Amino acid sequence: MANTPLMPKATAVWLVDNTALSFTQIASFCKLHPLEVKAIADGEAAQGIKGLDPILTGQLTREEVEKAQKDPNYQLKLQGSKVVVPETKRKGPRYTPVSRRQDRPNAILWLVRNHPELKDAQIMRLVGTTKPTIAAIRDRTHWNSANLTPSDPVTLGLCSQLELDMEVEKAAKNAPQPVPGAEETLIPVEESTSEDAIAAAFSFDPNQPVKRDEEEEIDADAVFANLGSLNTSEAGDADSEEETASVEDVFGEAASDDDTK
Repeated sequence: MANTPLMPKATAVWLVDNTALSFTQIASFCKLHPLEVKAIADGEAAQGIKGLDPILTGQLTREEVEKAQKDPNYQLKLQGSKVVVPETKRKGPRYTPVSRRQDRPNAILWLVRNHPELKDAQIMRLVGTTKPTIAAIRDRTHWNSANLTPSDPVTLGLCSQLELDMEVEKAAKNAPQPVPGAEETLIPVEESTSEDAIAAAFSFDPNQPVKRDEEEEIDADAVFANLGSLNTSEAGDADSEEETASVEDVFGEAASDDDTK
């Protein structure tokens, strides 16, 4: 904890032996129970522990100790460290707890599907796996491919969101940039989901013929000429029918005369 001094019991031993602070003050500063501090003062606990001077280690100032000795209700405040210790970078593959190793294939599948721009080395750093495992999941040749479920590695606790964002950003920088002026093969989402496009899609009736942009002008003379030709053809058909009927009548009468004779 950031508010806990180094070696709390050793610090409590030194404060008990070298100051007039109350058990409650020492317990509050060292994050111990007052009865535990009382046991240290009585020699029942922390036997053989050498006291650690918090003033020499920079965790307390002498003025702070004197102020607390004068006021029993004053709580000691831990001094911030003046030296910033840099975090050592981890070397080698990421260590994954045994309880979470079974979730690594699901995390790899999620990364392969949602971030195909990530390289195998980046996935190895995020999840702590090997290249053969990544290749098997990519090719769907993993022994448990049928039961794999894509899962976010951040949710599974295999990496932090900051680490994932850094790797994705790094992969995006190294990805090839699109060629300017290249023709797009798909309509942008804004155009395909606009109100005009949706209205046109729902108003289209496949049973109706497509309307022409420019309709032909109606010529009255041509219409009447067509009507005249139709009337003439109908009259010709009627005359031919009458001629046929008269021929049948002549042949019918001749046949009836023969029968009479």
